[in-house]
Amino acid sequence: MADCWNTDTGEAVYRSRDAVKNLRVKVRIERVTSTAALSQHLQQQVLSQQDRGEIELETLTSQSQKGDNEEELVVGWQEKLFSQYEMELFQNEAACQTPLDRQYHTEVKALNRGKGRRNNRIFTYTDHDRYTNCLPFHQLQHSTDLLTTTKSSPTFLAERMAHMRHRRQDRRTMDSSIPKSKIINWEPTEEFVKSSHVVNNAMQAMHIMGDLGPSGRLGQKENECLLVTIKTDGNGTIVVKPDFNKGKDPYRIIMEGEKREIWRLIVENVSTTMKPDDKEREQNMYKDLYVRHKEYLTSLVGQDFEMPPAGVLRYLMNGEIVSAEGFEYDNLYIHFFMELPNNWSSLPFQSLSGVTQTCRTKTLGTENVAFFSHPFSFEAFYMIEKETEESIPQWPVLYFKVLSLDSWQRYRTEGYGYLLFPAMPGKHTMTCHTWRPLQTGTVSALRRFFIGGSPELEDLSYVRIPGTFKGERMSRFGFCTETSGCVTFNLHCIQQAKAFVDAAVMKKRRQKVFDQLGGFSQQGAVCTILEAFQRARKKMQEARESLPRDLVTTTSQLRIEAST
Repeated sequence: MADCWNTDTGEAVYRSRDAVKNLRVKVRIERVTSTAALSQHLQQQVLSQQDRGEIELETLTSQSQKGDNEEELVVGWQEKLFSQYEMELFQNEAACQTPLDRQYHTEVKALNRGKGRRNNRIFTYTDHDRYTNCLPFHQLQHSTDLLTTTKSSPTFLAERMAHMRHRRQDRRTMDSSIPKSKIINWEPTEEFVKSSHVVNNAMQAMHIMGDLGPSGRLGQKENECLLVTIKTDGNGTIVVKPDFNKGKDPYRIIMEGEKREIWRLIVENVSTTMKPDDKEREQNMYKDLYVRHKEYLTSLVGQDFEMPPAGVLRYLMNGEIVSAEGFEYDNLYIHFFMELPNNWSSLPFQSLSGVTQTCRTKTLGTENVAFFSHPFSFEAFYMIEKETEESIPQWPVLYFKVLSLDSWQRYRTEGYGYLLFPAMPGKHTMTCHTWRPLQTGTVSALRRFFIGGSPELEDLSYVRIPGTFKGERMSRFGFCTETSGCVTFNLHCIQQAKAFVDAAVMKKRRQKVFDQLGGFSQQGAVCTILEAFQRARKKMQEARESLPRDLVTTTSQLRIEAST
């Protein structure tokens, strides 16, 4: 006897772009008896002798008897094949309760009037059969006690999955009378866990069954055995358990009972393969479909990006207030707003101010840090009407104020600061130090601790040189301040201008100021240095004009002689 069996009974997952209705599976079952084993042994000997030319195979195959010990059948996807039990059940019209039962009653009557059913032991349960939900677990599972000699008990999840489709059909909507506060069960019971934690996958299933009872006693439910389970979803995934044999040894099925009969199971995929011409035609159709879909998406997006008008620089800022540390009190929040210098503008609906959430501090090392992670976005346009050699672009400024709030709703000003927007595009991480006004005396400190409140600035832009300041000099002499903590920002800057594209295409030199904004990093880095240089140059010219003319002439002559 042949003792080689295929013990790999796990499920196999396939993916197909073809319709699942074209799936065809050939199932063959064969009872292992002493006569069959002897016949197989003799056939192997005859084959070996036939190779040597000593005997012909026909002399033995004519004596073999198949009878009721084996059956081979080709089954299509969701093809309904009735068992002997169903044939007897659906013949009685009184037993039909659902429309599906009445449909099966009509089909069974047609089979009795016709040539009869083409199957004997092999039958199927489709996705719509009620028996799929009512079968006991030991029949729905492909347990190892049927296909191997080992014993295993089903897990809790497997038991719940066996009745999954039955639960999905009886699922009801949530009762509106239950308050929403009861949606989360903070103290679930063991019964609640067992009834709730079930995975529900939207897959169609089909079961190929076998009636492995003795000859003449077909139609008994206890002799039904699950042979093959096929599942599929709408994405082309097909799950087969057990996998197709593919030339390997057959599976072994051991029936329970006094005789403990053994059956062989062979599963093969006999779906019709596509012809080379049809396959090539299908591939060309898919390619054409993908090209059309790509063209459709391209038409929605467009060929060009939205560009600002000529002579305009578009500046986009996606920022984040990361954290604040080193401040005196807890429960911090930040007010901030943007100031646009001359020649800068924003959209009408653009918000130029904001406030973060109140955040409690966390001790890290020696500092108390409040992590905000508050995002903000900003978009502005720079356009210069009349450009001169001495015109230096001013960048937008972000002013901010850090405040604290306690449980008594007392707020205190913790610090002021400002941030100059970067001139270079890209990612920037910047830390800004802050200060706050200080009022001398013990009374102000006691008022700040017990009552709250502290000296504040009427104009927040006073932290830096205000944009509205038109004087020659601004003095802060006598203004008492105290250094406080610092605030960290993450900035992602984007610059867009039509001149950038023109310069890249024509390879011309950027000469305009708004072109230099995105082209030269030194422009933004030394902006303040150039301002100081121009002020010093202007003072030098004024001082030179105030000197006597003879001294100026002598100085000029010395410069000419030194140059020669």
